[in-house]
Parts: sequence; structure tokens; C-alpha cells
Amino acid sequence: MKFGKEFSSQMVPEWEKAYVHYDYLKTLLKDIQRFKQRTRPPASPGGLKRNLTLYRAFSGLTQWQRHNPVSPSSASDIESQTILVNSVSKNGGHSYETTFRMSADEGGEYELVYFRRLDDEFNKVDKFYKSKVQELLKEAATLNTQMDALIAFRIKVENPPSSHGQSDESSDDKDKIKEKKKVHEEQKKPVEVKAPGTRPAPLEILEKVKINNTKETPRSTIKTVLGVPHQTEIKFNRENLRKVEDQLKQAFVEFYLKLRLLKSYCFLNTLAFSKIMKKYDKITLRNASNSYMKMVDNSYLGSSEEVFKLMERVEATFIKHFSNSNRSKGMNILRPKAKRERHRTTFSTGFFAGCTAALIIALIFIIRTHDILHKQGQKQYMDNMFPLYSLFAYIVLHMLMYAANIYYWRRFRVNYSFIFGFKQGTELGYRQVLLVGFGISVLALLTVIGNLDMEIDPLSKDYDGLTEYLPLILVLVLLVALLFPFNIFYRSSRFFFLVCLFHCIAAPLYKVTLPDFFLADQFTSQVQALRNLEFYICYYGWGDVRHRTNYCSKSTVFNTFDFIVAVIPYMSRFLQCLRRLFVEKDPMHGYNGIKYFLTIVAVCMRTALNLDGGKGWEVLALTFSVLAAIFCTYWDLVLDWGLLNRHSKNRWLRDKLLVSKKSVYFIAMLLNVLLRFAWIQTVVKFDFDFMHRNTLIAIVACLEIIRRGIWNFFRLENEHLNNVGKYRAFKSVPLPFNHDEDEDKDL
Repeated sequence: MKFGKEFSSQMVPEWEKAYVHYDYLKTLLKDIQRFKQRTRPPASPGGLKRNLTLYRAFSGLTQWQRHNPVSPSSASDIESQTILVNSVSKNGGHSYETTFRMSADEGGEYELVYFRRLDDEFNKVDKFYKSKVQELLKEAATLNTQMDALIAFRIKVENPPSSHGQSDESSDDKDKIKEKKKVHEEQKKPVEVKAPGTRPAPLEILEKVKINNTKETPRSTIKTVLGVPHQTEIKFNRENLRKVEDQLKQAFVEFYLKLRLLKSYCFLNTLAFSKIMKKYDKITLRNASNSYMKMVDNSYLGSSEEVFKLMERVEATFIKHFSNSNRSKGMNILRPKAKRERHRTTFSTGFFAGCTAALIIALIFIIRTHDILHKQGQKQYMDNMFPLYSLFAYIVLHMLMYAANIYYWRRFRVNYSFIFGFKQGTELGYRQVLLVGFGISVLALLTVIGNLDMEIDPLSKDYDGLTEYLPLILVLVLLVALLFPFNIFYRSSRFFFLVCLFHCIAAPLYKVTLPDFFLADQFTSQVQALRNLEFYICYYGWGDVRHRTNYCSKSTVFNTFDFIVAVIPYMSRFLQCLRRLFVEKDPMHGYNGIKYFLTIVAVCMRTALNLDGGKGWEVLALTFSVLAAIFCTYWDLVLDWGLLNRHSKNRWLRDKLLVSKKSVYFIAMLLNVLLRFAWIQTVVKFDFDFMHRNTLIAIVACLEIIRRGIWNFFRLENEHLNNVGKYRAFKSVPLPFNHDEDEDKDL
């Protein structure tokens, strides 16, 4: 792999603008090279062309043992004839400027432009690196205070003050208690500050800190709304100690990741400058790289050791305090191994994909051979069994779209793992998602084939009881697999999904994060799947399973829950918007809430139209559906995707695009508009003689899932570009202690 591609692949995506523009500098060198080729005299004809270095005097195999006959001063004089790099002060800061001494040479203006751009790139990199190091040094000082508080907290918990007057204590125990009390009292005495910067005694710091209530619960949210004061007194018990240690442990892991990325940033940019200068020397036949790289080595980027020292201290602290001095255990936590794609996963994915294709073909042949579509039981099957099995189609299609999203996010370097907040090394790749999706499809297709009987038994006048329960058994199996507590079947991903799902259900009682509202948006595209789950309860709870008959449409309770189930995902998003409006005071969240409120009204009107069918319901359903669709389409394109910007460098798009082909964005916008209005069939009620009503409903539901999959890619692309613009590459980890420094300030 060429260095340019390797350089791009190892960049921190959110810092891409802060890296040296290696490809641009290469284009400047190509301009110099093309000029040299135009002005260079033609080579002498005949014979093999040899490199100029092959004609130099042989230096010998033992040249390394001899002293260099050229003195350092004379060598520097030769090098200084090409360039001279100086440090200058600009705008209160230091920058570097290169003086090119050969500008009078033919083509020297090309090289002069090259060095000006090179200086701009280096100053940008050096300034960014210095700013990030200063941020980490401030964070390190905060972690120092946190560690002091943790150590004092441990002393309080593990060596609590003992009670008096216990008659059953032995004399030895009493002596130990007195000794501990003496040590404890000495630690509580004020420390005499002999020199500025002396750190306080371990227990003294507890007087200036409070435990942060970082874990938000419904109870804490209700207390905040009602204005009930939270308990601020520190309880010195082992449960709180464990919580504090876990929080601080996570903070150290995240801090160490920042140090590693900054170290990689320094190394990659230094290597890039070295590579580009060697290319310059090779093209121009000059010797300027040594002088320039000497400046790089003497700069803050090349000479600063703060990051390396911090890494060593973090490793030592983490190993001692969080892994019981077990170095291998501590380093495995600080440096988790990159997850490797296993051949077993690839093989299993291909196997289940092949089985899915084979079962679909077999199903088609069975239907065609037995002429099932024209049998008497076809309508009964479509009314009762098809809604049960279409649930699995919605799930599998959504997983296939999510796998495609992951594939393209990785291809275009969208840091989806950071955006969603996945734990490092636990995020699923597209192969794992495909494996789960195709596995579900194989099980679903097997149950379909096992239950594909149209004819009622003439003797018992019913259907086979066991096969009728196959869909219910499969649903229960999937629920058990989702809730399975042991560490198999991607437990961390299942737990992450369940936590986000719970936050969606209890929307206003938890702080809304991107994974929460992203998942709630997915459920707004799975309304039909939720209705199918409702049908499961009705069919197997109150239906006549053996005669394949249901009375759901005639039940008032079922029709009422048809409204409720359809509204739940949109209500969850509506409450999330209200919570964000309450916390962040941003009116845009209020406008977003209006969007979901209009959608709730539109869904209710369409549901009422399907149940009643009156002209009034049709007018109301059409009116609110059009308003909601227009509002949602505008919000998707302008706010969620950041498109339709007429003043952008890419007209009607964004200034920054990850996909090079602009037509992709216009096609996606067109599809979003068309698929947004797929609900029209529920109002106008298109009926086709060759298609059952449930089939049409399933097709429209699948189109909405496809639209959501397209939305997912561009939504996360826009989020990623916002992070890039603000150089956000790390998640903020809440710290356990809040240090009160007000008492130290002079009044």
C-alpha cells in the first residue's frame, strides 16, 4: 500500500482537516516534476539508462568505520544554500517560515509556492497538536484531583473509625484500633504548606469534593422537575466506592485513548513531512530534507514529550489502582485488541445467505407447483398467517439495510462507532449483522414451508395444531435470544439495544442521547411490525387457531389498541423532543416535536379511516397526512441531512460531501420524497385484483423500511461532518467527584 493511502486510512476521521494535506503537496511536486521534464535536455540515445547514484564513487563496505571528511559546519553550509527555516512571531504565537534561496533558478517559482504551502501545513499541524496537548494537560490535572479523592475515599471506606466500649474486643484488637485512630487523626490535621504547589493530605481533599450524581434515573428526573434537592452528603460505603472506581476507571481508559490518538497524529504527520521532503529531493535533485526535518524535530510537534510521559504515568496509575498491579490485565483494558474478522463469521454468513436463497426458490416452486394462489384456503391463509410471517420479513429487511449502512459508513470513514457510543471492540460489523439477519430469515422460511397448507383436514375439519403455532414459537425463540443473559450471541450489543429501547419507552424520564432518538426513529418505520405483534396476541389469545380464524377486526379492544400501537413510536419521539426542549432550551426541538405531533394526528386519522371508511375521515386523513409528509420531508433534507443549501459550494447540497458523486444525493432526496408519500394508498385505497390487501400493506411497509435505511446513512454522515467541523473525536466521560475550588479563590 502506498503511503498516501495508508496515511488516509490511519487518520482520526474527526481530525482530517488538521492533518497535513499530503495529496495537495504531492500535486505541487508533480507540477515541479512536469516543469523539470519539459526543460530537461533529452537523454543521450543508446544504452541502458542508469540512476545517477550508480556513477558515484564507491564508498566501501567499511565506510561506517571511518570519520566523515566533511565537517558539520561545511555540510550545513551546503544545505543552507537551498533553504533556510526560521521561527517568527505572528499574532502572539510562533510559526515557521522557509526561505528558498534558489528562487532565481529556472522554475524556482514552482518550488517557492511549494515551500509556502508546506509551511502553512506544518504551522497548522504544529498549532493543532500544541492545542490538543494543552487540553490533555488540563484534563490530566483534573484526573489528579479525582485520584486524590479516590484514594482518600478508599481510606475512609476500608479503614472506618471504630466504635468504643465493645467488651468482646481483645487487647490486641484495641491496640490496633488505637493505632488506626492515631493515624487517622494525624491525617486529618492540617498540612503545613512548605512550598507552593504542595498537594493536600489524602483525607483533606474530601472536604472540598462532592460526588456527582451522574447516573440519571426516573426518580432523579422527577425530583429535578419538582425542585426536590438531591442528597449531597457523601456516604462512605463499598457500594459507592465501587461506583466511583468504575467511573474513574472509564475516564482513564478514555483519556488513554486520547493520548494514543494524539501520539498517532504526531507520528503520522512527522512521517508525512519526511516522506514529502524526500520526494522533493528526489524530483529536484536537491538536499533540503535534512534542514527541514531538523526544524520539524526541534519544533513542538517533534520535541514535545508530554504525551509520551503522560502515557507512561497513566499506564502506571491504571495498573496500580485499577488492575491490582497486574500489568497484562491493565494493558488489555487500556489497549483492547482490535476485533478481527473471523473466517467462521464470513463462512456462516455465506452459508445462511445461500440457504435463504435456496428456501425462497423452493417456496416459489411449491407455490407454483401446487397452484396455491388459486386454492380455496388462500384467502384464509393471507388473512391469518401472512401477517404473522410478514413480521420476520420486516425485521430481516431492516437488518439488511442496517448492514448496508455499516458497510458504506466504513467505506466513507464515518465514525459510526463513536457517534453511537459503542464500547470499543464490541460494535458489530456488517458481516455480523448479515449473519443474524440471514439466520432469522432461514428460520422464518422453514416455518413458512412447514406451515404452507391451504386445505383443511376433511376428517377433523381443522388444521394441524402444531404447525399453526410455529410462528409463535419462532417469536418466543427470538425474544429468548434477545434477553439471554449469558455472554453469547453478541451480548454487549443486545444489552446496548435493550437499554436504548428502555430509554425510548421511558422517553421523558431520561436524558436523550443520539442512540436513543435514532432507535426511536427506526421504530417509526416499523409501525406495521408493531401492529403484527398486536395481531399475534389477538390471534393466539382469542382467535380460533385450529380453524385458522380470527375475530380481531370485530373487537373494539383490538381496534383501540390499533390506534395506540401505531402512535407509540411517534409519541416516544415527541416526548424526547419535549425533554430536549426542557433541558437544552433550543426551540428547534420544539419544532421537531410539532413534526411528530402532526404525524401522530395523521396516523390516527388514517387508522380511523381504515376502520370506519367515512368521507369525513378521508378528508382529515388526507389533509393531515399531506401536512405531516411535507414537514417531515423538509426536516429530513434540510436539518437531518444538511442539504438544500443554495449558497453551498455544491449547489443545493452541503459544502462537504463524503460521496464524490453528487447525483447520489439528488437521487436520495427524490426517493425520500416519493417514499414519504407511500401512505397515499391507505387513503385512496388502491386495490389490485391480483394482489391481496395484506400484500399491498406489506409492500408499503417494506418501502418505508428502505426509506429509513437510506435516511440512516445521510443522517449519520451529517452528524459525522458536524463532529469533523468541531474536531470532536472523543466522548465526554462523567467524573465521579466535583471539586469545589471556590474556597481557594481570593475574595
